[in-house]
Amino acid sequence: MGAGTVRLACPQHGGQHAPTFQVQTLTMPEQHAEEAAADAIAAALAAAPEIGATTITFRTDLQARAVRAAMARRQLTNYQLVPEAVAAVHFAHATADMREVSTLAVYDLGSSGLTVSVVNARTSDVYQCERISDISGDYLDSLIREQQIASGRIAHPADPAGLSALDALCRAAKEQLSNSNAVALPSEQGLVLLTQENFEALMMLAIESSARMTRDAIIRSQHPVQAVLVIGGGARIPLISRVLERTIGVPVVVPTEPETALARGAALLARPAQVKQAPVAPAILPIDDETDSTPAWLTAPARRRPLSALAGRGGGQNRRELNAAVLTVSSLVVVAAIGLGLGYGPEVLERGNSSEEPQAVPATTAPRPTQAGPTSSAAPTTDAVHATVAAPPARQLDDEPTAPAPPTAGPNTFTVVPGLPPVVLPTLPPVVLPGFPPPGQ
Repeated sequence: MGAGTVRLACPQHGGQHAPTFQVQTLTMPEQHAEEAAADAIAAALAAAPEIGATTITFRTDLQARAVRAAMARRQLTNYQLVPEAVAAVHFAHATADMREVSTLAVYDLGSSGLTVSVVNARTSDVYQCERISDISGDYLDSLIREQQIASGRIAHPADPAGLSALDALCRAAKEQLSNSNAVALPSEQGLVLLTQENFEALMMLAIESSARMTRDAIIRSQHPVQAVLVIGGGARIPLISRVLERTIGVPVVVPTEPETALARGAALLARPAQVKQAPVAPAILPIDDETDSTPAWLTAPARRRPLSALAGRGGGQNRRELNAAVLTVSSLVVVAAIGLGLGYGPEVLERGNSSEEPQAVPATTAPRPTQAGPTSSAAPTTDAVHATVAAPPARQLDDEPTAPAPPTAGPNTFTVVPGLPPVVLPTLPPVVLPGFPPPGQ
């Protein structure tokens, strides 16, 4: 991808050391290079479904992000991104003898600027990469245009369209000078006449400056190079290779059609993208009373509602009911233990196990209360105590727990442990023995 062009290359069947390519060049004067590249790739894939992989070169991380966004908008995924220097080194290996080269300098002169990269020729690691826009193909074209206008043979264009046409004519003259010593091209403004000597005199200062920049980049990388690869449209100027070789002192390699070197190197690197599939998570089944997966040894004989169902139906109220039930069971256990300790246990058990005519106490007749003193009131019955203990606590309006009120002091109230609430013992009904009248008769 260049400033004004996008090049696509597709390798054809050929020899291993001399691969051939089908190259297509697209211009996009008013469109970004990333969008044009994505459109061109989508069209190429639609026209040739047999294409199995795509590689795109990028110059900066910002350009790489723009390419990914453009490809995502077109739902294209089978591609990979590689730096321009990596594609250039791979192309050099395919077209030249690089067995003696361990570090390579890549001199890429395009229409918008100059990029100098120092790359490991064996691992493709980029040691140094620098770019300037002061020296570019457009700048060299402008030098030719101003020289032609200053000569008096070309009139200055009156509008931007005429200026662009004159720049294109000067660019064509520059390219033709790579194979000839002089060129003459007619135009509406006059004749563009340029010789090799005049051209080199115009370009010498700029090219020498670019050679010094390349040398400084190599020094800053701290890796000596064994060769310089010149690519881009500016590589067609013979003066560049001569100045670079004289300034740096290493061989200079200029491939055929240097402006398509990056596209052809990317085509040689194309491999199917390895997209890792995310692991499929196991399906989450709803938990209910019919599909409970709890092991049988963890459940009671009767199926119980899951705790998640309780939490979903008013967790606060259910927790209070559970606490009340636990308190009730604990109270009954304490009452039974105290009763057994006072000696009522054997009689009650003997009465319950007796098969002789049991004497049932009518439910409607309350037992006679035991008088504890002249000012004492009647003690609560066993049924009354059970009802009081078993009743759930009143629901509080707020969430703050309230401490239960201590029991009223009475004849059956005993303090077991100092500091803890006293224990209220219930009044047990009198024991009626066979052959004896009930008490009070």
